[in-house]
Formats: sequence, C-alpha cells, structure tokens
Amino acid sequence: MNLKNSSRSVFPIPNLKSLYISRTGLYSLDFLIHANLTKLEFLQARQNLYSVIRKEDIKSLPALTYLDLQGNGFTCNCDNSWFLSWAINDSKTQVYDAYNFTCNYPQEFKSKKLLDFNTRFCSVDMGFICFLCTTCAILCLMVVSFTYHFMRLHLVYAYYLFIAWFFDKKHKNKKTPHQYDAFISYNTHDEPWVIDKLLPKLEGEQGWRLCLHHRDFEPGKLIIDNITDAIYGSRKTICVISHKYLESEWCSREIQAASFRLFDEQKDVLILVFLDDIPSYLLSPYHRMRKMLKKKTYLSWPRAAKNTELFWEKLRQALETTNTNNLQ
Repeated sequence: MNLKNSSRSVFPIPNLKSLYISRTGLYSLDFLIHANLTKLEFLQARQNLYSVIRKEDIKSLPALTYLDLQGNGFTCNCDNSWFLSWAINDSKTQVYDAYNFTCNYPQEFKSKKLLDFNTRFCSVDMGFICFLCTTCAILCLMVVSFTYHFMRLHLVYAYYLFIAWFFDKKHKNKKTPHQYDAFISYNTHDEPWVIDKLLPKLEGEQGWRLCLHHRDFEPGKLIIDNITDAIYGSRKTICVISHKYLESEWCSREIQAASFRLFDEQKDVLILVFLDDIPSYLLSPYHRMRKMLKKKTYLSWPRAAKNTELFWEKLRQALETTNTNNLQ
C-alpha cells in the first residue's frame, strides 16, 4: 500500500505486508496502533517530521522486518532512548541506514549522529536506587539512635540555649523598667513550697514585689514572651531548683534566659535556691549552671533545715544586693 504524498488515515488492514508513507508530513507513527497491521513486514516512512519513535508504535507491528526512516529530523534526548537501543540490538528488524540518522533537536546536537547520543543516563536502575535509599535510611536510623542514646540531654540543653540566646538578643537593647524585685522560676510540683513558705517570707514579711507564673503572666501572650518579659522586668531571678525543675522544659528555658542575662550584662541578677540535694552529674547538661555554682554561693533548703532563719536572711541579703559585677 502506497500513501506517498498522501495524508489519508490508514484503516485496519490486517493482511497488509508493505506500507509506504514517505513525504506525507506525518509527525508521529501513533496511527499504526489502531491500524491492526499484525502482518506488516515492510515500512518505508522517509522524509517526514518524526522526531520521536515510540515503543508502543513499533510494538504494534509484530511482524516488521524492515524499517526505513531516512530523512527525518530526530530529537536527541531520552525520549528516543528506547528506539536507539532497539535499532541497534533488535535482530529481527533491520532499520535501514540507522547509523546515518541525524539529530535535529536540541540545537547543540543538530546534525550529529542519532546513534552517537549517550543514553547511559536515561535508564533508571530501580534496584540500585532502592539499595541507596535503604542504606541511607539505615544510616540515618543508626545516627538518630546513637544521638538520642548518648547525646539527648546535651541536644536538649543546646536547644534551650539557643532559645534563651535568641530572646536575650531581642531584649538586650530594650530598657525594660523593673516592675518586680524578683521573678520566681519554679516547677509546678514545687508550688506548695513557693506559696506556703517563700511567698509569705519575701512578700509578706520582707515586702518584696515578686513575679509568679500563675499570678502575673499576661493571659493570651506566648509563654516564652511572658518568661523573658518577667526576667528582664525584674531586678533578679530566683530559680527554685529541684529534680522536677531540671526535668521541666519551660524551667530549663527560664534558667537559660536568666543565665544569658547574667553573663551578658555581667550583673548579679540570678539567685539559685536548691530544694533538693542534686548530684553534680545531673547538672552535666546545664554547663552554665555548673559554672555559676563554682563562682557563686547558692542557697540550699535541705541544709537549712536546722536554721531556716539564716536561710531567709541570706536570701534577703541576696535580693538587697545591687546588680554589680560579681563574676571574675
């Protein structure tokens, strides 16, 4: 069947063995899929406008033994990778003069030989990709597990340190008036001691103005903003430290923000009150606290059991102390 110089469609012709469709201006061979050319052996399609030869089009011609595509301008990219491999390796079908097929697109490959195009990077080795993904996932899991097991406390500390540093920079240049004498940083587990013992002494007997979470924080405001405003709005920060305090996320943020103010302003703005006898190894993630304990005196409630009046007197003196530089 000769369709030379014709643009007519090919109707299903199951017994057709030869087809000539040169110079027909066709852009694609996709019409072959519906033509039912199961016995077609010879196909000449010279000087048309084919740029990509699809696998589906060729596979629709199971009996094809000769293919002539001279004079077409092919696209040299991965869209033609299957056709290139098939033209070189298929032993059943002879692709006439395939080694002289030239590229028309893209511009940098124009007039170059189609079979010279490197298709090595066009095929995806799914097995290799799965191997890489699995290996990376296992390595990531190992790193995360190792980090969590051996460095969890240090990472938590570093996180709190960054948060405190960020909010310290935010308040550094703000001249916040001292609305309170002291901000009390404590864990809710220790609230009975704060309400029943600390508050009556400091506010009731000594007359200090104290800032407490449950009473003085602004409703609707971000917790971290309330914390930093309380720290910078008070002359001092009293940290009531216990085992529960060290386990608390927000308490850790409070002491980090207060310690940044201490080290940044070089002023005695932080008072440490220990409700529990805490071993030094539990303070290992809190490096700044350990440095402060070495350079500053601190108050211990358990050690003051026999002389509580001395404890309250020392706390009063610490609150009266002006914010001078006590760090060496």
